[in-house]
Amino acid sequence: MTPNKYGEEYNGSLPSGDRGRRKSRFALCRRPKASGVKPSTVHVACTPQAAKAISNKDQHSISYTLSRAQTVVVEYTHDSNTDMFQIGRSTESPIDFVVTDTVPGSQQSHGGEGQTQTQSIQSTISRFACRIICQRSPPYTAHIYAAGFDSSKNIFLGEKAAKWRIQEGQMDGLTTNGVLVMHPRHGFTQDSKPGVWREISVCGNVFTLRETRSAQQRGKMVESESQELVDGSLIDLCGATLLWRTAEGLSRTPTVKHLEALRQELNAGRPQCPVGFNTLAFPSLRRKEILDEKQPWAYLRCGHVHGYHAWGGQGREPEDEVVEVGRERECPMCRTRGPYVPLWLGCEAGFYLDAAPPTHAFSPCGHVCSEKTAAFWSQIPLPHGTHTFHAACPFCVQQLAGESGYLRLIFQGPLD
Repeated sequence: MTPNKYGEEYNGSLPSGDRGRRKSRFALCRRPKASGVKPSTVHVACTPQAAKAISNKDQHSISYTLSRAQTVVVEYTHDSNTDMFQIGRSTESPIDFVVTDTVPGSQQSHGGEGQTQTQSIQSTISRFACRIICQRSPPYTAHIYAAGFDSSKNIFLGEKAAKWRIQEGQMDGLTTNGVLVMHPRHGFTQDSKPGVWREISVCGNVFTLRETRSAQQRGKMVESESQELVDGSLIDLCGATLLWRTAEGLSRTPTVKHLEALRQELNAGRPQCPVGFNTLAFPSLRRKEILDEKQPWAYLRCGHVHGYHAWGGQGREPEDEVVEVGRERECPMCRTRGPYVPLWLGCEAGFYLDAAPPTHAFSPCGHVCSEKTAAFWSQIPLPHGTHTFHAACPFCVQQLAGESGYLRLIFQGPLD
């Protein structure tokens, strides 16, 4: 049976919501007609004029500029066995999935589904960042390649781009800030462990990372590894990190309905604030992140869960003081000082490794999920900027803090 869906890619959620091709989740589905391409004729020693003439043909091509006088052009022909999907910052029609840079929200940004506050920044994501080629027949594999074809069906690698010759006159190269991929070990399961970040070339070859993101010198080729995407593969475009989920993997993943059932079960336990003795409740997954009187809060050093309450014995009600998310407070239960934040259930089901109860929270953002999910993401070094890596909450991309980056929550049940 032919599948309707090859897989899905996730990128948290967008502050302004999903609009057109700019979405937080994108499904790659089998197209009515094959849209894939594959390399064919190589024009080895072209003058700029000849290269331009070839590129102007109504077919796909990749141009590698070696000097002002010489360009290698590789023509691509239609491939009836594959479908092609393109990802990038451009809103032009060849891009199927439009991604934009987002920066982690401040402590005030609650982001129940990866929502972040955005600000105007100079984007490091390529306009035509990468392309994914999916086989239309079993086993329906998906392979990733750096760079995407523009509206003229061309990819141009200029003089300054890292590029080199391979066999039979063929060329290969890297994009300015690169496309990085990490395949988890043991798949995207409860036994998952972080893999190693690699860079993918324009032709889909695998390399160790460059010294810096945009260095001219490529890394070493890793012939034993493939650019084939597997369930849980992470794709970093230098400004946005995408999670690839296969159709088979998604069939084993909890759904939003499962998460809603877990939320209701948690609330049915009637957790109480040990200070105000009021019943706490996690808000609906669909509700906007607006604090209310039943909102659970937690101290991120000890994990004790409370409602929002006043400090200092001055009799102030919560509405009488400015709510300062993340400010260090002393826990009334154990006297441990630590950041005090509201808790929000992470509601992007594709980020979960299992359907276990939401018992742990990421620090310092307060997103809540299962223990296995928290443990996995706390071990993943996500690329940050052009040369650093750090673990981050998958729901809001905030850098994790503390010894492990997450903690077990301690709820107090009802007294009756």
